[in-house]
Amino acid sequence: MTALTDRTDDRWDDGLIARSRPRAAGGIEEDGADGGDGTDGSDERDIGDDALVRAVSGAGSDGGKSHAPPLSPEAQALRLRLDALRQLVGLSRTRLDGKTLAEAGRVLDEAAARRGLSPQHTVVAIAGATGSGKSTLFNSLAGVQISETGLRRPTTAAPIACSWSDGAAGLLDRLEIPGRLRRRPRETSEAEALRGMVLVDLPDLDSAVGAHRDHVDRVLALVDAVVWVVDPEKYADAVLHERYLRPLAGHAEVTFVVLNQVDRLPGEAADLVMDDLRRLLDDDGIALGEHGEPGATVLGLSALTGEGVGELRELLGQFTQERGAATRRISADVDRAAVRLRPLYVADGHSGPEIGEAARAEFEDRLAEAVGAYAAGLAAERAWRRNAGKACGTPWLRLWRWYEGRRAPRSLAGLAALAAIGSRGQTVAPPPVEEEVTARQRVEQAVRAVADEAVAGLPDPWAQAVRETAVRGADRLPEALDEIAVTLGAAVAVPSVKPPRPTWWPAAVLGQAAMTLVQIFGGLWLVGQIVGVLEPKLLPPVLLMVAGIIGGPLVEWACSIAARGPARRYGQDAERRLRQAAAGCGRARVLEPVAAELLRYREVREQYATVAAGGSRLSTTRQ
Repeated sequence: MTALTDRTDDRWDDGLIARSRPRAAGGIEEDGADGGDGTDGSDERDIGDDALVRAVSGAGSDGGKSHAPPLSPEAQALRLRLDALRQLVGLSRTRLDGKTLAEAGRVLDEAAARRGLSPQHTVVAIAGATGSGKSTLFNSLAGVQISETGLRRPTTAAPIACSWSDGAAGLLDRLEIPGRLRRRPRETSEAEALRGMVLVDLPDLDSAVGAHRDHVDRVLALVDAVVWVVDPEKYADAVLHERYLRPLAGHAEVTFVVLNQVDRLPGEAADLVMDDLRRLLDDDGIALGEHGEPGATVLGLSALTGEGVGELRELLGQFTQERGAATRRISADVDRAAVRLRPLYVADGHSGPEIGEAARAEFEDRLAEAVGAYAAGLAAERAWRRNAGKACGTPWLRLWRWYEGRRAPRSLAGLAALAAIGSRGQTVAPPPVEEEVTARQRVEQAVRAVADEAVAGLPDPWAQAVRETAVRGADRLPEALDEIAVTLGAAVAVPSVKPPRPTWWPAAVLGQAAMTLVQIFGGLWLVGQIVGVLEPKLLPPVLLMVAGIIGGPLVEWACSIAARGPARRYGQDAERRLRQAAAGCGRARVLEPVAAELLRYREVREQYATVAAGGSRLSTTRQ
């Protein structure tokens, strides 16, 4: 239980606390119900209720009728960063686990909660180890003894709040400070300088009671600023530096470090201890607000004698009047979350995730190889040349090929019969049936290669997401390529229609016809001479026959030479069609989903860049 003083004339509340407590027996409220100033509290009750409504609703003193003040540049920058962090979390939920995004989610929730409460107040916590003099300093700043001090440890068991102005009820509710532990300072000229500040005295951070440490951790995560109170004996305490100061190094602009009890240090000992304290803070990574630079404020004082307390009060007054502590605290929380999220969104030395042209070309080449595009192109080229040979060959050679084509089935049947006779009595295993036309291993290798190229330099979670996307896309890719190889590949290799004929084919056909007619005419002329019908002249018919016999193959050879170029182009066109079909299938199933995943990563990386941008901040250095 928090030890409080029984001096009713020195205890103050905010006009809202007493009315939240039940009346004592006999219709008399508990002590402190009269506000500590001798009034009956009736008028104060109305004022307090209005203040409570304003605090909860976020309205100003006019009941919310006036427009909200324009945001400062720092607040606008913070709003952009929070919006980017919210989008970052939304885009990453399906890619990262919940524990990884928990810190960012907590920052967003706390930022929304704080921005919905009074911006006119600055919540400052006083924290320190056992015996550091926190409560004494708390009472000295309040001008009245609120928190009990003494030799018994721990003295403070729960957070105690002191508010210098109305409208802070919502902030104190957020800190879970009950009404009985909320107080008001004595109204003095010095108190006016601290108007808008809410000071919270915390239990000892090294208390042996676990509940006390829980109070400290909970409140420190919610306040706008912290005054760390250390003493000459325990200013280097490992618990203070390792558990609190070092993890909160990024919150230097909302941090005060006070060396209390300097009255116990003789001569120059106070300066030596202060220098050593600054060295320790520098080792913790806390920037010190010296020489006009932003950072933590470090000063020495004695809460018991009052030495240096006035300077601290002046610094806290200036700090409160700036009204930028909440913005800087939230911005520091965002910075901290951004540092922890950096390994998940930024890969050092990586210019940008993408599938390079070389990787795309290699992927398409592997798919074309898997469907046999090159072989199909060669088959189409041979088919074109066969058609050219049939069209431009000599009639006798075409007749011989026709005969061989009729004779081949019978010859193959005879060979099959002989093979069957020779294999009687032996069990011959049937030839293995190839289930897949496409080489599955080649397809899988192509997918792995393009995925490795895409994830080069990506953070591990996004690299894993890209690989999973590529694997899902490649699940039915071999079957789709098989269908292309069976349908389009067969149509290319053995076209159902004859290839288009070039313009010189009719001339070649006429040439072959002419050579054939010359042979026939020379042969008939020679036969007529042999039978005695014609005058014997052997030389002319023989020359005609020789010209026809030589001219026909010569025309065929010339046509075969002329057919090489068109045949090659026809085969290349067939190969290109099959290659394009395979590449289109690969793009639709693998490349495009992977590119979409990389685009999502680029989006989240841009959002992270906005979150990580520190932006401009108010300097917390008090001159």
